[in-house]
Amino acid sequence: MRPKGSGVLNGFLDKGARLEGTLAFDDMFRIDGSFKGTVISEHELVVGEGGTVEGEIRVGRLSISGILRGTVHATERIEVHAGAQVYAELHAPALVVEEGAVLQGPVESGPQVLNKHQGAK
Repeated sequence: MRPKGSGVLNGFLDKGARLEGTLAFDDMFRIDGSFKGTVISEHELVVGEGGTVEGEIRVGRLSISGILRGTVHATERIEVHAGAQVYAELHAPALVVEEGAVLQGPVESGPQVLNKHQGAK
C-alpha cells in the first residue's frame, strides 16, 4: 500500500451517475454521484459533497463530505468532513469528525479495531 496522500485517482462516479453492485479498485476512487452496494479496497474512497453511498464499505481510508448509509470497516482511518451526513456503523483505528458534520450510529474506534481486523485475516 502506498503512503497516505500518494494515491492516484483511478476511478470517478460523477454527479448524475448512479451505480449499483460491487466496486473494487486500486489507489483512490471518488464518488460524487450515487452508489448502492459493496465497496472493497485496501486504499482510499472519497465521497464528495454531492455523493451518496449506501451499503457495506471495506477500505483502507474513507473521506466523507456527502451522504453515507450502511456499515464501514476501515483499516486506517475515517474522516467525516463538515457538511457530511453519516448514518452508519463505523469501525476504524482512527476517526476524525469535523464540526458541522452529522454522525448517527454506533462507532468503534481505537487501536483495538486494527487488531481485530488483523486477527480476522
